[in-house]
Amino acid sequence: MPCTIWVAIAVLLLLPTSEAGRQMPKLSDKKLCADSECSHPILIARALQDYYPGDCRFIPIRQGQLIYVYAMLKDRGNLFWAGSVQDSYYGQQEARIGHFPSSVVEETHPLMPASTEVKTTKWDFYCN
Repeated sequence: MPCTIWVAIAVLLLLPTSEAGRQMPKLSDKKLCADSECSHPILIARALQDYYPGDCRFIPIRQGQLIYVYAMLKDRGNLFWAGSVQDSYYGQQEARIGHFPSSVVEETHPLMPASTEVKTTKWDFYCN
């Protein structure tokens, strides 16, 4: 009986410290955005080809889909952008912001200049 109590206490102590998601390595320390919170899209891009993500930091993209781009990573991550996929019919796909290679899209509509440099945080690369 005392052993069962200790196991129950140990489990309860560990539960609050466990996380539902996980921290992934940073792709870059800085990003370019339209504003300091990266809340406004910089441009709309169209996918030139399908992209299947390697891990949860990235979003899947199908050829022809529209992507709203909110950030362009700088320095070592300059090949990646962050955005949200817009399906051909609103509601077919759950909205999700993630990274993707800039080489799989073409810019179609510039919206705002990406003139604000923002430091990335751990939340930019956090996976649920």
